[in-house]
Amino acid sequence: MDVVYSHVCGLDVHKKSVVACVITPEGKEIRTFSTMTDDLIALKEFIKNKGCTVVAMESTGSYWKPIYNLLELENVNILLVNAKHIKNVPGRKTDVKDAEWIANLLRHGLLKGSFVPDREQRELRDLVRYRHSLIEERSRELNRIQKVLEGANIKLSSVVSDINGMSSRAILEAIINGEEDPEILSDLSQGKLKNKKEDLKRALKGLINDHLRMMLEIQLRHIDYLDEEIERLDEEIKKRMLPFEEDLALLDTIPGVGRRTAEQIIAEIGTNMDQFPSAAHLCSWAGLCPGQNESAGKQKSARTRKGNKKLRSALIEAARAASRSKDTYLSSQYHRIAARRGSNRAAVAVAHSILTIVYHILKRKQPYIELG
Repeated sequence: MDVVYSHVCGLDVHKKSVVACVITPEGKEIRTFSTMTDDLIALKEFIKNKGCTVVAMESTGSYWKPIYNLLELENVNILLVNAKHIKNVPGRKTDVKDAEWIANLLRHGLLKGSFVPDREQRELRDLVRYRHSLIEERSRELNRIQKVLEGANIKLSSVVSDINGMSSRAILEAIINGEEDPEILSDLSQGKLKNKKEDLKRALKGLINDHLRMMLEIQLRHIDYLDEEIERLDEEIKKRMLPFEEDLALLDTIPGVGRRTAEQIIAEIGTNMDQFPSAAHLCSWAGLCPGQNESAGKQKSARTRKGNKKLRSALIEAARAASRSKDTYLSSQYHRIAARRGSNRAAVAVAHSILTIVYHILKRKQPYIELG
């Protein structure tokens, strides 16, 4: 095989150690470094002194990040490679052999790097992902409140639509403060809930004790804390999204895609679509393409491949929202596929369509045109 790169380095990355194999025209050298910052700086100097222009390493958990952060400051081309694509042949396996195998594949141009955004976008992506985690934790805490109320024979969620709405919150705080009379508690209802006062009175008759009050107080305090942190993250994300306001407005024209979903999409893929050769490549990277598995003329399971889990979940959530819109192409597509293949496959298919639309909108800088 032809040599594509003359000076290369293959890294086998672990939690506590990194094995570096450098191959140059002068020969091969293998060294092991710790993952402490001082040793990683020594690794960087070792790679620079050997004149390596290309470095490859596996995307092992989050252990590749500190090495990548240091090497990207230098004039070095870094390839972050899917471990599944560079699996060595069976046999004797050691860290040294793994590093050597990566370096040999890289030397002959047989490795393809994964998409890694720049530092600013990686920081934005961390903020957006963490906000999503806090929102999920808030939902879990609301479910815990529901369980506590059910255990006390209080059927509040059977009457109200939102357990954390203004009326529900006023009722829960009154319970925490020692109020037990269903008549007084039902009087705290607001808006349309006043029309259900009799049902609410029956639902609030339960077994209230000090244990229930303590649990509810802790859970409501936790929800308030999460709300504060989510609001703080919203403000920081809004500042960082100022350069992308035009793109956010364009994505907001897609049915099912709101401001928050648009922020997730831009945080994950950026706005420069030149990094993906086509919309099909982007969908494949996100794990929204059907698999291809054929043997002996028989088509086997065509499950979607693994990809960007965060982007995939955001798009499927948008697909389910689009399915509830009226007189739209995406809604029609969802119901057509769901009738034959089920709601889950329909959601994935619509998510694939949404991401394809996103690609062309960001590529052409044009709003979404509804096909009806």
